[in-house]
Amino acid sequence: MDKIRRPEEFELLGRTSSESGLSSSNFSDCEYEVENDILRSIKRKTQLPSWRLLAGLPSRWAHQSVRHSRPRRSHRLYWRLAALPFVILLLLTIFTAIFLPSYTNLPEHYKVLEQKCEESQDPGRGNINDEKVLIAATLYDHDGLLLGGDWSKAVVELVQLLGPWNVHVSIYENDPDELAQRSLSELKNRLNCNTSIVSDRLALGEIPSVTLPSGENGTKRMAFLAEVRNRALRPLQDSSSRFDKILFLNDVMFNPIDAVQLLFSTNVDKLGRAQYGAACAVDFINVFKFYDRFATRDLEGYETGVPFFPWFTAAGGAASRQDVLSQTDAVRVRACWGGMTAFEASWFQKDNIDIHSLSTKRTTDREPAKTNISPLRFRYEPDTFWDASECCLIHADLTYLRHGHDIENDAGIYMNPYVRVAYDSKTLGWLPFTRRIERLYPFIHNIVNEIGGLPKFNPRRLEQSGDEVTEMVWEYDHDSNSRGNISDDSRRDGSYHEVRRTANPGRFCGRRLLSVLRDDAKEGEKKYMSVPLPLLPD
Repeated sequence: MDKIRRPEEFELLGRTSSESGLSSSNFSDCEYEVENDILRSIKRKTQLPSWRLLAGLPSRWAHQSVRHSRPRRSHRLYWRLAALPFVILLLLTIFTAIFLPSYTNLPEHYKVLEQKCEESQDPGRGNINDEKVLIAATLYDHDGLLLGGDWSKAVVELVQLLGPWNVHVSIYENDPDELAQRSLSELKNRLNCNTSIVSDRLALGEIPSVTLPSGENGTKRMAFLAEVRNRALRPLQDSSSRFDKILFLNDVMFNPIDAVQLLFSTNVDKLGRAQYGAACAVDFINVFKFYDRFATRDLEGYETGVPFFPWFTAAGGAASRQDVLSQTDAVRVRACWGGMTAFEASWFQKDNIDIHSLSTKRTTDREPAKTNISPLRFRYEPDTFWDASECCLIHADLTYLRHGHDIENDAGIYMNPYVRVAYDSKTLGWLPFTRRIERLYPFIHNIVNEIGGLPKFNPRRLEQSGDEVTEMVWEYDHDSNSRGNISDDSRRDGSYHEVRRTANPGRFCGRRLLSVLRDDAKEGEKKYMSVPLPLLPD
Protein backbone atom coordinates (compact mmCIF):
# COMPACT_ATOMS: atom_id res chain seq x y z
CA MET A 1 0.00 0.00 0.00
CA ASP A 2 1.27 3.40 -0.87
CA LYS A 3 2.13 5.66 1.98
CA ILE A 4 -0.40 8.42 2.58
CA ARG A 5 1.28 11.79 2.49
CA ARG A 6 0.40 14.67 4.76
CA PRO A 7 -0.52 17.92 3.04
CA GLU A 8 2.83 19.51 3.76
CA GLU A 9 4.54 16.61 1.96
CA PHE A 10 2.93 17.40 -1.40
CA GLU A 11 6.02 18.92 -2.99
CA LEU A 12 7.91 18.41 -6.19
CA LEU A 13 9.63 15.06 -6.13
CA GLY A 14 13.25 14.74 -6.97
CA ARG A 15 13.96 13.37 -10.37
CA THR A 16 15.67 10.00 -10.83
CA SER A 17 19.04 9.80 -12.49
CA SER A 18 17.47 8.54 -15.65
CA GLU A 19 15.11 11.55 -15.79
CA SER A 20 17.86 13.99 -15.08
CA GLY A 21 19.60 12.99 -18.19
CA LEU A 22 16.78 14.36 -20.31
CA SER A 23 17.19 17.89 -21.62
CA SER A 24 14.69 20.42 -22.92
CA SER A 25 15.80 19.61 -26.38
CA ASN A 26 14.05 16.32 -26.06
CA PHE A 27 10.62 18.09 -25.92
CA SER A 28 8.85 18.44 -29.17
CA ASP A 29 8.38 21.97 -30.53
CA CYS A 30 4.64 21.61 -30.11
CA GLU A 31 4.91 20.71 -26.44
CA TYR A 32 7.29 23.64 -25.85
CA GLU A 33 4.94 26.16 -27.43
CA VAL A 34 1.93 24.84 -25.54
CA GLU A 35 3.78 25.13 -22.24
CA ASN A 36 4.91 28.68 -23.03
CA ASP A 37 1.41 29.70 -24.08
CA ILE A 38 0.01 28.40 -20.82
CA LEU A 39 2.65 30.19 -18.77
CA ARG A 40 2.10 33.47 -20.64
CA SER A 41 -1.65 33.16 -20.24
CA ILE A 42 -1.38 32.53 -16.50
CA LYS A 43 1.06 35.42 -16.09
CA ARG A 44 -1.20 37.81 -18.03
CA LYS A 45 -4.31 36.85 -16.08
CA THR A 46 -2.65 37.17 -12.70
CA GLN A 47 -1.20 40.61 -13.54
CA LEU A 48 -4.55 42.19 -14.59
CA PRO A 49 -6.88 43.45 -11.81
CA SER A 50 -9.88 42.01 -13.61
CA TRP A 51 -8.32 38.68 -14.48
CA ARG A 52 -11.01 36.71 -12.69
CA LEU A 53 -13.69 38.33 -14.88
CA LEU A 54 -11.69 38.07 -18.06
CA ALA A 55 -10.89 34.45 -17.54
CA GLY A 56 -14.35 33.47 -18.69
CA LEU A 57 -14.39 35.71 -21.78
CA PRO A 58 -13.30 34.86 -25.31
CA SER A 59 -9.78 36.06 -25.97
CA ARG A 60 -10.93 38.70 -28.51
CA TRP A 61 -13.24 40.31 -25.94
CA ALA A 62 -10.62 40.11 -23.27
CA HIS A 63 -8.10 42.01 -25.39
CA GLN A 64 -10.72 44.69 -26.16
CA SER A 65 -11.50 45.08 -22.44
CA VAL A 66 -7.84 45.55 -21.68
CA ARG A 67 -7.44 48.01 -24.50
CA HIS A 68 -10.40 50.22 -23.32
CA SER A 69 -9.88 50.08 -19.56
CA ARG A 70 -7.85 53.30 -19.35
CA PRO A 71 -10.26 55.48 -21.42
CA ARG A 72 -13.19 54.16 -19.39
CA ARG A 73 -11.45 55.10 -16.16
CA SER A 74 -10.90 58.58 -17.60
CA HIS A 75 -14.58 58.88 -18.48
CA ARG A 76 -15.62 57.87 -14.98
CA LEU A 77 -13.28 60.46 -13.49
CA TYR A 78 -14.66 63.13 -15.82
CA TRP A 79 -18.27 62.46 -14.82
CA ARG A 80 -17.37 62.40 -11.15
CA LEU A 81 -15.71 65.80 -11.44
CA ALA A 82 -18.64 67.14 -13.45
CA ALA A 83 -21.12 65.94 -10.83
CA LEU A 84 -19.13 67.36 -7.92
CA PRO A 85 -20.58 70.93 -8.08
CA PHE A 86 -24.11 69.54 -8.14
CA VAL A 87 -23.41 67.32 -5.16
CA ILE A 88 -21.94 70.27 -3.26
CA LEU A 89 -24.96 72.41 -4.18
CA LEU A 90 -27.34 69.69 -3.04
CA LEU A 91 -25.56 69.33 0.30
CA LEU A 92 -25.48 73.11 0.73
CA THR A 93 -29.20 73.33 -0.05
CA ILE A 94 -30.03 70.64 2.50
CA PHE A 95 -27.82 72.29 5.12
CA THR A 96 -29.40 75.71 4.52
CA ALA A 97 -32.95 74.37 4.61
CA ILE A 98 -32.34 72.61 7.93
CA PHE A 99 -29.98 74.92 9.81
CA LEU A 100 -30.30 78.37 8.14
CA PRO A 101 -33.90 78.66 6.90
CA SER A 102 -35.12 82.07 5.77
CA TYR A 103 -38.05 83.75 7.53
CA THR A 104 -39.11 80.52 9.20
CA ASN A 105 -38.29 80.98 12.89
CA LEU A 106 -41.06 83.31 14.05
CA PRO A 107 -40.40 86.03 16.64
CA GLU A 108 -41.75 85.13 20.07
CA HIS A 109 -44.75 87.47 19.95
CA TYR A 110 -45.78 85.90 16.63
CA LYS A 111 -45.76 82.47 18.26
CA VAL A 112 -47.89 83.70 21.16
CA LEU A 113 -50.51 85.19 18.84
CA GLU A 114 -50.49 82.13 16.59
CA GLN A 115 -51.06 79.91 19.62
CA LYS A 116 -54.03 82.03 20.73
CA CYS A 117 -55.58 81.73 17.28
CA GLU A 118 -55.13 77.97 17.06
CA GLU A 119 -56.00 76.81 20.57
CA SER A 120 -59.60 78.00 20.69
CA GLN A 121 -62.57 78.79 18.50
CA ASP A 122 -63.63 81.93 20.36
CA PRO A 123 -64.52 84.84 18.04
CA GLY A 124 -62.05 87.71 18.31
CA ARG A 125 -59.24 85.55 19.72
CA GLY A 126 -56.71 87.13 17.36
CA ASN A 127 -57.67 90.72 18.18
CA ILE A 128 -56.49 91.13 21.76
CA ASN A 129 -57.15 94.88 21.95
CA ASP A 130 -60.46 94.83 20.08
CA GLU A 131 -59.20 97.14 17.35
CA LYS A 132 -61.70 98.15 14.69
CA VAL A 133 -60.74 96.94 11.22
CA LEU A 134 -62.08 97.79 7.78
CA ILE A 135 -61.37 94.96 5.32
CA ALA A 136 -61.49 96.46 1.81
CA ALA A 137 -61.22 94.59 -1.48
CA THR A 138 -61.70 95.32 -5.17
CA LEU A 139 -62.22 92.29 -7.36
CA TYR A 140 -62.70 91.12 -10.89
CA ASP A 141 -64.11 87.65 -10.33
CA HIS A 142 -64.97 86.05 -13.65
CA ASP A 143 -67.56 83.27 -13.15
CA GLY A 144 -67.43 83.74 -9.37
CA LEU A 145 -64.51 81.33 -8.96
CA LEU A 146 -62.66 83.50 -6.44
CA LEU A 147 -65.60 84.26 -4.17
CA GLY A 148 -66.77 80.68 -4.40
CA GLY A 149 -63.40 79.24 -3.36
CA ASP A 150 -60.53 79.60 -0.91
CA TRP A 151 -60.48 83.41 -0.90
CA SER A 152 -63.95 83.76 0.59
CA LYS A 153 -63.26 80.98 3.12
CA ALA A 154 -60.18 82.85 4.30
CA VAL A 155 -62.12 86.12 4.63
CA VAL A 156 -64.87 84.46 6.68
CA GLU A 157 -62.29 82.89 9.00
CA LEU A 158 -60.40 86.19 9.29
CA VAL A 159 -63.59 87.93 10.44
CA GLN A 160 -63.95 85.33 13.20
CA LEU A 161 -60.35 85.82 14.32
CA LEU A 162 -60.81 89.60 14.50
CA GLY A 163 -64.26 89.45 16.06
CA PRO A 164 -67.31 90.16 13.89
CA TRP A 165 -68.23 93.17 16.09
CA ASN A 166 -64.85 94.73 15.22
CA VAL A 167 -65.02 94.30 11.44
CA HIS A 168 -66.60 95.94 8.44
CA VAL A 169 -66.08 94.16 5.10
CA SER A 170 -66.27 96.36 2.01
CA ILE A 171 -66.05 94.72 -1.43
CA TYR A 172 -66.42 96.51 -4.73
CA GLU A 173 -66.62 94.67 -8.04
CA ASN A 174 -66.90 96.41 -11.37
CA ASP A 175 -69.17 94.87 -14.01
CA PRO A 176 -69.53 91.33 -12.58
CA ASP A 177 -71.16 88.59 -14.62
CA GLU A 178 -74.16 86.62 -13.33
CA LEU A 179 -72.10 83.95 -11.56
CA ALA A 180 -69.90 86.54 -9.88
CA GLN A 181 -73.00 88.43 -8.74
CA ARG A 182 -74.38 85.27 -7.20
CA SER A 183 -71.09 84.57 -5.41
CA LEU A 184 -71.12 88.09 -3.96
CA SER A 185 -74.59 87.51 -2.53
CA GLU A 186 -73.60 84.16 -1.05
CA LEU A 187 -70.54 85.65 0.64
CA LYS A 188 -72.62 88.46 2.12
CA ASN A 189 -74.93 85.88 3.69
CA ARG A 190 -71.96 84.02 5.21
CA LEU A 191 -70.45 87.09 6.86
CA ASN A 192 -71.82 87.88 10.32
CA CYS A 193 -70.38 91.41 10.43
CA ASN A 194 -71.12 94.81 8.92
CA THR A 195 -70.73 94.69 5.15
CA SER A 196 -70.78 96.97 2.13
CA ILE A 197 -70.76 94.70 -0.90
CA VAL A 198 -71.31 96.71 -4.06
CA SER A 199 -71.25 95.81 -7.73
CA ASP A 200 -71.96 98.15 -10.62
CA ARG A 201 -70.57 99.23 -13.96
CA LEU A 202 -68.12 102.11 -13.73
CA ALA A 203 -68.60 104.35 -16.75
CA LEU A 204 -65.25 105.36 -18.20
CA GLY A 205 -66.67 108.80 -18.87
CA GLU A 206 -66.56 109.40 -15.12
CA ILE A 207 -62.76 109.15 -15.17
CA PRO A 208 -60.52 111.92 -16.60
CA SER A 209 -58.91 110.97 -19.91
CA VAL A 210 -55.70 111.89 -21.72
CA THR A 211 -55.11 112.71 -25.39
CA LEU A 212 -53.05 110.08 -27.20
CA PRO A 213 -50.62 110.71 -30.09
CA SER A 214 -53.39 109.52 -32.43
CA GLY A 215 -55.60 112.37 -31.25
CA GLU A 216 -58.02 109.98 -29.55
CA ASN A 217 -58.92 110.17 -25.88
CA GLY A 218 -57.86 107.30 -23.64
CA THR A 219 -58.51 106.35 -20.01
CA LYS A 220 -55.35 105.69 -18.06
CA ARG A 221 -55.42 102.28 -16.43
CA MET A 222 -54.01 103.73 -13.19
CA ALA A 223 -56.78 106.32 -13.07
CA PHE A 224 -59.35 103.53 -13.36
CA LEU A 225 -57.71 101.41 -10.64
CA ALA A 226 -57.46 104.38 -8.28
CA GLU A 227 -61.18 105.11 -8.69
CA VAL A 228 -62.14 101.47 -8.15
CA ARG A 229 -60.07 101.21 -4.95
CA ASN A 230 -61.55 104.44 -3.63
CA ARG A 231 -65.05 103.00 -4.08
CA ALA A 232 -64.11 100.19 -1.69
CA LEU A 233 -63.23 102.88 0.89
CA ARG A 234 -66.67 104.53 0.82
CA PRO A 235 -67.69 103.16 4.26
CA LEU A 236 -65.09 105.57 5.68
CA GLN A 237 -67.34 108.45 4.66
CA ASP A 238 -69.78 107.47 7.39
CA SER A 239 -68.73 109.72 10.27
CA SER A 240 -70.19 107.29 12.81
CA SER A 241 -67.71 104.55 11.80
CA ARG A 242 -64.17 104.98 13.13
CA PHE A 243 -61.49 102.39 12.47
CA ASP A 244 -58.04 101.68 13.88
CA LYS A 245 -56.76 99.66 10.93
CA ILE A 246 -57.57 99.18 7.26
CA LEU A 247 -56.68 95.88 5.59
CA PHE A 248 -56.67 96.03 1.81
CA LEU A 249 -56.92 92.69 0.01
CA ASN A 250 -56.23 91.78 -3.61
CA ASP A 251 -57.43 88.59 -5.25
CA VAL A 252 -54.77 86.59 -3.38
CA MET A 253 -54.82 83.36 -1.43
CA PHE A 254 -53.74 83.93 2.18
CA ASN A 255 -53.61 82.34 5.61
CA PRO A 256 -56.04 84.20 7.93
CA ILE A 257 -53.59 83.99 10.85
CA ASP A 258 -50.95 85.63 8.65
CA ALA A 259 -53.35 88.52 8.04
CA VAL A 260 -53.78 88.91 11.81
CA GLN A 261 -49.98 88.88 12.24
CA LEU A 262 -49.62 91.59 9.60
CA LEU A 263 -52.18 93.77 11.38
CA PHE A 264 -51.04 93.36 14.97
CA SER A 265 -47.50 91.89 15.07
CA THR A 266 -45.53 94.00 12.59
CA ASN A 267 -42.91 96.23 14.24
CA VAL A 268 -44.36 96.06 17.77
CA ASP A 269 -43.22 98.44 20.49
CA LYS A 270 -42.37 97.60 24.11
CA LEU A 271 -46.06 97.44 24.95
CA GLY A 272 -46.69 94.90 22.19
CA ARG A 273 -48.60 97.30 19.92
CA ALA A 274 -47.86 97.40 16.19
CA GLN A 275 -46.27 100.64 15.01
CA TYR A 276 -46.54 101.49 11.31
CA GLY A 277 -48.14 103.76 8.78
CA ALA A 278 -48.49 100.79 6.44
CA ALA A 279 -47.35 97.17 6.47
CA CYS A 280 -47.33 94.93 3.39
CA ALA A 281 -47.21 91.21 2.79
CA VAL A 282 -45.01 89.71 0.05
CA ASP A 283 -46.94 88.29 -2.91
CA PHE A 284 -45.81 85.49 -5.22
CA ILE A 285 -46.95 84.65 -8.72
CA ASN A 286 -45.14 81.29 -8.42
CA VAL A 287 -43.16 79.59 -5.67
CA PHE A 288 -40.07 81.75 -6.27
CA LYS A 289 -41.17 84.89 -8.12
CA PHE A 290 -42.16 88.07 -6.29
CA TYR A 291 -45.02 89.77 -8.12
CA ASP A 292 -45.75 93.39 -7.19
CA ARG A 293 -42.59 95.16 -8.42
CA PHE A 294 -44.46 98.11 -9.94
CA ALA A 295 -45.76 99.29 -6.55
CA THR A 296 -42.61 98.55 -4.53
CA ARG A 297 -39.72 100.95 -3.90
CA ASP A 298 -36.85 100.60 -1.45
CA LEU A 299 -36.04 103.14 1.26
CA GLU A 300 -34.27 105.42 -1.24
CA GLY A 301 -36.97 105.16 -3.89
CA TYR A 302 -35.20 102.65 -6.15
CA GLU A 303 -37.25 99.99 -7.91
CA THR A 304 -36.64 96.37 -6.99
CA GLY A 305 -34.20 94.03 -8.69
CA VAL A 306 -34.99 90.71 -10.34
CA PRO A 307 -38.10 89.28 -8.64
CA PHE A 308 -36.62 86.73 -6.26
CA PHE A 309 -35.13 86.94 -2.77
CA PRO A 310 -33.85 89.32 -1.43
CA TRP A 311 -35.86 91.37 -3.96
CA PHE A 312 -34.06 94.70 -3.44
CA THR A 313 -30.85 95.79 -5.15
CA ALA A 314 -27.59 96.97 -3.62
CA ALA A 315 -28.06 100.47 -5.06
CA GLY A 316 -27.40 103.41 -2.76
CA GLY A 317 -27.24 102.52 0.91
CA ALA A 318 -29.16 99.26 0.27
CA ALA A 319 -30.98 99.60 3.62
CA SER A 320 -34.01 97.62 2.43
CA ARG A 321 -31.85 94.79 1.13
CA GLN A 322 -29.90 94.65 4.40
CA ASP A 323 -33.14 94.58 6.39
CA VAL A 324 -34.32 91.57 4.39
CA LEU A 325 -31.03 89.75 4.93
CA SER A 326 -31.23 90.46 8.67
CA GLN A 327 -34.59 88.61 8.78
CA THR A 328 -36.50 91.50 10.36
CA ASP A 329 -40.29 91.62 10.17
CA ALA A 330 -40.18 95.36 9.39
CA VAL A 331 -38.22 95.89 6.17
CA ARG A 332 -38.01 99.67 5.66
CA VAL A 333 -39.34 100.78 2.26
CA ARG A 334 -40.84 103.86 0.63
CA ALA A 335 -43.73 101.92 -0.90
CA CYS A 336 -45.07 98.36 -1.19
CA TRP A 337 -48.30 96.46 -1.71
CA GLY A 338 -47.74 92.72 -1.82
CA GLY A 339 -51.36 91.73 -2.42
CA MET A 340 -52.32 92.50 1.19
CA THR A 341 -51.58 95.76 3.01
CA ALA A 342 -52.49 97.03 6.48
CA PHE A 343 -52.80 100.79 7.06
CA GLU A 344 -53.04 103.04 10.06
CA ALA A 345 -56.63 104.16 9.50
CA SER A 346 -56.53 107.64 11.01
CA TRP A 347 -55.04 109.25 7.88
CA PHE A 348 -57.98 108.00 5.81
CA GLN A 349 -60.48 109.57 8.21
CA LYS A 350 -59.01 113.02 8.79
CA ASP A 351 -60.76 115.95 7.16
CA ASN A 352 -59.29 119.08 5.59
CA ILE A 353 -55.64 118.07 5.71
CA ASP A 354 -53.39 120.89 4.57
CA ILE A 355 -51.09 119.47 1.88
CA HIS A 356 -49.83 120.30 -1.59
CA SER A 357 -52.39 119.69 -4.30
CA LEU A 358 -52.37 116.07 -5.37
CA SER A 359 -52.73 117.05 -9.02
CA THR A 360 -49.44 118.41 -10.32
CA LYS A 361 -49.82 122.02 -11.40
CA ARG A 362 -47.50 124.32 -13.30
CA THR A 363 -46.28 127.25 -11.28
CA THR A 364 -43.73 130.02 -11.51
CA ASP A 365 -43.76 130.60 -7.75
CA ARG A 366 -41.21 129.16 -5.38
CA GLU A 367 -43.91 128.16 -2.92
CA PRO A 368 -46.06 125.19 -3.94
CA ALA A 369 -49.77 125.62 -4.40
CA LYS A 370 -51.71 124.45 -1.35
CA THR A 371 -55.27 123.31 -0.96
CA ASN A 372 -57.51 121.58 1.54
CA ILE A 373 -58.14 118.04 0.35
CA SER A 374 -60.32 115.16 1.40
CA PRO A 375 -58.81 112.36 3.55
CA LEU A 376 -56.12 110.17 2.07
CA ARG A 377 -57.25 108.32 -1.05
CA PHE A 378 -55.77 106.55 -4.06
CA ARG A 379 -54.73 108.71 -7.01
CA TYR A 380 -52.83 108.59 -10.31
CA GLU A 381 -50.25 110.66 -12.21
CA PRO A 382 -51.94 112.99 -14.74
CA ASP A 383 -49.02 113.29 -17.21
CA THR A 384 -49.78 111.35 -20.39
CA PHE A 385 -46.53 109.42 -20.66
CA TRP A 386 -45.74 109.08 -16.97
CA ASP A 387 -47.41 106.27 -15.02
CA ALA A 388 -47.14 105.30 -11.38
CA SER A 389 -48.99 102.64 -9.43
CA GLU A 390 -51.81 104.00 -7.31
CA CYS A 391 -50.60 101.58 -4.64
CA CYS A 392 -47.19 103.28 -4.60
CA LEU A 393 -48.53 106.84 -4.63
CA ILE A 394 -50.75 106.28 -1.61
CA HIS A 395 -47.69 105.34 0.44
CA ALA A 396 -45.88 108.44 -0.75
CA ASP A 397 -48.81 110.63 0.29
CA LEU A 398 -49.13 108.82 3.62
CA THR A 399 -45.43 109.27 4.34
CA TYR A 400 -45.60 112.97 3.56
CA LEU A 401 -48.58 113.42 5.87
CA ARG A 402 -46.82 111.59 8.69
CA HIS A 403 -43.26 112.85 8.29
CA GLY A 404 -42.95 115.58 5.68
CA HIS A 405 -39.42 115.35 4.24
CA ASP A 406 -37.82 113.76 7.31
CA ILE A 407 -37.66 110.18 6.05
CA GLU A 408 -33.97 109.46 5.69
CA ASN A 409 -33.94 106.43 8.00
CA ASP A 410 -37.55 105.28 8.34
CA ALA A 411 -40.73 106.20 6.47
CA GLY A 412 -42.98 104.10 8.69
CA ILE A 413 -43.77 101.89 5.67
CA TYR A 414 -42.72 98.26 6.09
CA MET A 415 -42.66 95.05 4.12
CA ASN A 416 -43.15 91.97 6.32
CA PRO A 417 -41.57 88.88 4.69
CA TYR A 418 -42.98 86.58 7.39
CA VAL A 419 -46.38 87.19 5.82
CA ARG A 420 -46.67 85.76 2.30
CA VAL A 421 -49.56 85.41 -0.10
CA ALA A 422 -49.98 83.89 -3.56
CA TYR A 423 -52.31 84.05 -6.52
CA ASP A 424 -53.34 80.41 -6.30
CA SER A 425 -53.72 77.94 -3.45
CA LYS A 426 -51.10 75.51 -4.76
CA THR A 427 -48.38 78.16 -4.76
CA LEU A 428 -49.41 79.29 -1.27
CA GLY A 429 -48.99 75.73 -0.02
CA TRP A 430 -45.40 75.57 -1.31
CA LEU A 431 -44.20 78.88 0.15
CA PRO A 432 -43.30 77.51 3.63
CA PHE A 433 -40.88 75.11 1.94
CA THR A 434 -39.33 77.26 -0.79
CA ARG A 435 -38.55 80.09 1.62
CA ARG A 436 -36.22 77.81 3.61
CA ILE A 437 -33.46 77.94 0.98
CA GLU A 438 -33.68 81.66 0.16
CA ARG A 439 -30.39 82.50 1.84
CA LEU A 440 -28.62 80.85 -1.07
CA TYR A 441 -29.91 83.47 -3.51
CA PRO A 442 -28.33 86.89 -2.67
CA PHE A 443 -25.04 86.31 -4.50
CA ILE A 444 -26.81 85.22 -7.70
CA HIS A 445 -29.33 88.04 -7.25
CA ASN A 446 -26.57 90.64 -7.27
CA ILE A 447 -24.99 89.23 -10.41
CA VAL A 448 -28.27 89.12 -12.34
CA ASN A 449 -29.10 92.68 -11.25
CA GLU A 450 -25.76 93.88 -12.61
CA ILE A 451 -26.27 92.07 -15.90
CA GLY A 452 -29.82 93.40 -16.23
CA GLY A 453 -28.88 96.97 -15.34
CA LEU A 454 -31.22 97.11 -12.33
CA PRO A 455 -32.48 99.33 -10.88
CA LYS A 456 -33.45 101.36 -13.94
CA PHE A 457 -32.83 105.10 -13.92
CA ASN A 458 -35.72 107.31 -12.80
CA PRO A 459 -35.12 111.01 -13.61
CA ARG A 460 -37.63 112.10 -10.94
CA ARG A 461 -36.59 109.81 -8.08
CA LEU A 462 -34.92 112.48 -5.95
CA GLU A 463 -37.65 115.09 -6.33
CA GLN A 464 -39.32 115.96 -3.03
CA SER A 465 -42.78 117.35 -2.48
CA GLY A 466 -42.58 121.13 -2.65
CA ASP A 467 -39.44 121.22 -4.79
CA GLU A 468 -39.53 123.51 -7.81
CA VAL A 469 -38.55 121.28 -10.72
CA THR A 470 -38.23 121.42 -14.49
CA GLU A 471 -39.42 118.23 -16.16
CA MET A 472 -39.66 116.95 -19.71
CA VAL A 473 -43.36 116.31 -20.33
CA TRP A 474 -45.04 115.00 -23.49
CA GLU A 475 -48.14 116.91 -24.55
CA TYR A 476 -50.52 116.62 -27.46
CA ASP A 477 -50.03 119.52 -29.90
CA HIS A 478 -53.39 120.84 -31.03
CA ASP A 479 -51.63 123.42 -33.23
CA SER A 480 -50.25 121.63 -36.30
CA ASN A 481 -47.56 124.30 -36.73
CA SER A 482 -45.94 123.10 -33.53
CA ARG A 483 -45.04 119.80 -35.09
CA GLY A 484 -43.40 120.95 -38.28
CA ASN A 485 -39.95 119.85 -37.14
CA ILE A 486 -41.03 116.38 -36.06
CA SER A 487 -40.37 113.68 -38.62
CA ASP A 488 -41.08 110.58 -36.55
CA ASP A 489 -44.66 109.39 -37.14
CA SER A 490 -44.97 108.25 -33.53
CA ARG A 491 -44.41 111.86 -32.42
CA ARG A 492 -46.19 113.79 -35.17
CA ASP A 493 -49.22 114.67 -33.00
CA GLY A 494 -47.34 115.67 -29.88
CA SER A 495 -44.00 116.76 -28.52
CA TYR A 496 -41.99 117.09 -25.34
CA HIS A 497 -41.88 120.39 -23.49
CA GLU A 498 -39.90 121.55 -20.50
CA VAL A 499 -42.40 122.26 -17.75
CA ARG A 500 -41.53 124.17 -14.60
CA ARG A 501 -43.71 123.18 -11.68
CA THR A 502 -43.90 122.23 -8.03
CA ALA A 503 -43.46 118.54 -7.31
CA ASN A 504 -45.95 116.48 -5.35
CA PRO A 505 -45.17 113.35 -3.28
CA GLY A 506 -44.30 110.11 -5.00
CA ARG A 507 -42.09 111.14 -7.89
CA PHE A 508 -40.02 108.03 -7.20
CA CYS A 509 -43.03 105.86 -8.06
CA GLY A 510 -43.23 106.68 -11.75
CA ARG A 511 -41.87 105.53 -15.10
CA ARG A 512 -42.08 106.84 -18.64
CA LEU A 513 -44.91 104.69 -19.96
CA LEU A 514 -48.63 104.77 -20.65
CA SER A 515 -51.20 102.04 -20.16
CA VAL A 516 -54.81 102.70 -21.25
CA LEU A 517 -58.02 100.70 -21.05
CA ARG A 518 -59.29 98.91 -24.13
CA ASP A 519 -62.88 99.30 -25.24
CA ASP A 520 -62.65 96.40 -27.70
CA ALA A 521 -61.13 93.73 -25.43
CA LYS A 522 -62.51 90.29 -26.19
CA GLU A 523 -63.03 87.36 -23.86
CA GLY A 524 -59.69 86.23 -22.43
CA GLU A 525 -57.81 89.32 -23.62
CA LYS A 526 -56.26 91.95 -21.37
CA LYS A 527 -58.49 94.90 -20.58
CA TYR A 528 -55.66 97.35 -21.16
CA MET A 529 -52.85 98.04 -23.62
CA SER A 530 -49.50 99.82 -23.61
CA VAL A 531 -49.08 102.85 -25.87
CA PRO A 532 -45.63 103.16 -27.53
CA LEU A 533 -43.50 105.84 -25.91
CA PRO A 534 -42.62 108.80 -28.19
CA LEU A 535 -38.88 109.25 -28.58
CA LEU A 536 -37.28 111.69 -26.20
CA PRO A 537 -35.42 114.62 -27.79
CA ASP A 538 -31.63 114.36 -27.85
